[in-house]
Order: sequence, then C-alpha cells, then structure tokens
Amino acid sequence: MKTLVTYFTQTGNTEKVARAIYHVIGGEKEIVPVREVKNLEEYDYIFCGFPVHSHSVPVPVQDFIRNIPAGKKIALFATHGSLRGGELATTAIEHAVSLASRLKVLGTFGCRGRVDSKLIEELVKKPEHRVWAQMARSANTNPDEADLEDARQFAKKVIGKSV
Repeated sequence: MKTLVTYFTQTGNTEKVARAIYHVIGGEKEIVPVREVKNLEEYDYIFCGFPVHSHSVPVPVQDFIRNIPAGKKIALFATHGSLRGGELATTAIEHAVSLASRLKVLGTFGCRGRVDSKLIEELVKKPEHRVWAQMARSANTNPDEADLEDARQFAKKVIGKSV
C-alpha cells in the first residue's frame, strides 16, 4: 500500500493538518504539495487537502482532483475560517466531492484555520462579508492540537475502513 498526502496551502494551516495525517499513516507514504505531485498512478490512497477560498476549492486543487485517474481512492480535507459544519466550509467540501465523482471518496474532514489578518480587515469593511470576517477572527489559533488530533483520527478511520 502506498499513500500520498498532498496539500495546497498559503498560510501553513493545511500543511499542518497534512503532516498530522501523514504521521499516523503506516506503510509506504509520501507527503508533497499538490503542485509537486508527479505520478498519481503509483498511489493506492490519496489524501488531498486545501484551504477554503470564497467557499470553494482553489483552482490548483480543482485541477489536481480532475487529473487523478478514475477509480483511485481519495480522502479530502480542508481548513477554513468558518465554524466547523458551517455553510461555507460545507459547500467547499461538497464541491471537492463533486470534482472527485470518478474517484472512490473514502471520507472528508474539515477544521478551522487561521485566516490572514489583512484579508479579514479587508472583508470586515464589506457588508456582505462582515459577519464571516468577524467569525474568522476567532480562528486565529487554529488548527490547534485538538484539530490535529481529529485529523489523525480521521486518517486512521479512512485507512482502517479501506483495508
């Protein structure tokens, strides 16, 4: 069994979650950013992580998911400024799952992540984004150890369910 843990990150949040997942996976494994993945054929399992941008999946991750060979097993994870289970984060995960419709999706996971303070300050000025921006301020310490432990448990569950 060979597993790929790959991620797209801008603030480091998603990479932290990816590393937590990577460390609990047994067998042959590799961790690399999405843009550095070379040969998807060689992996039995793929964990793919991304930050939620504008309640969606960043374009590099969309392209990556679309290029995974049909039938591959994938687990998706995301970081976001919203509360867990919030509409914006849920919409992004659902979008990622729809992109993976040719794949076998083994599970999804999301947790909060720190949002760049400059972005928050810009968004809080816009009435349509003010509530979200104020909520995102409270994610300043995420992902925290509890989030990372949840990510580790998610990875164990995915791998256990698929063997």
